[in-house]
Amino acid sequence: MKYVNRSQKLAEFAKELLDKKSLEQGIPHIAKYVKEVVGAERCSIFIYNAAKNELWTTLADGIEKIIIPSNKGIVGYTIKVKKPVITNDAYAHPEFLTEIDEQTGYKTNNIVTAPIFNSQRDIIGVLELLNKADDFDNEDVRFMIFFAHYVSGFIELLNTYKDEEVDE
Repeated sequence: MKYVNRSQKLAEFAKELLDKKSLEQGIPHIAKYVKEVVGAERCSIFIYNAAKNELWTTLADGIEKIIIPSNKGIVGYTIKVKKPVITNDAYAHPEFLTEIDEQTGYKTNNIVTAPIFNSQRDIIGVLELLNKADDFDNEDVRFMIFFAHYVSGFIELLNTYKDEEVDE
């Protein structure tokens, strides 16, 4: 396995994640860890709002909050197909949203995504990594699937609390 000390790093990550009390605290921690393990330059964690048919992120490295329709872009495509998407030539992928790169000035080379499912197996978000120097591979996809499952409980729980606060 090419990820050295992954189990030890995962245990340290989990211990630190337990101290996070909000999505705003936890999401950067999740992103930092997954970027380090996979070797990606950037990470975005999109939360899926089915009622509004949109995806939003509290964290998108290097830019402010992103909100897109849930049927747009590679993250929207990930929701549609309900499985990971990998492309090592982002601009060649028919679902790639060039507008985000145009707005931010960032050049996306490659992407890997994984849907994040809740306990009822509904999609609640998408984990996205950008720009790995030596391209994403199937081992990265397997890790993304595992990691999306691993953090789903944290995201589901805090998203539920956030929704309940809004309803009160």
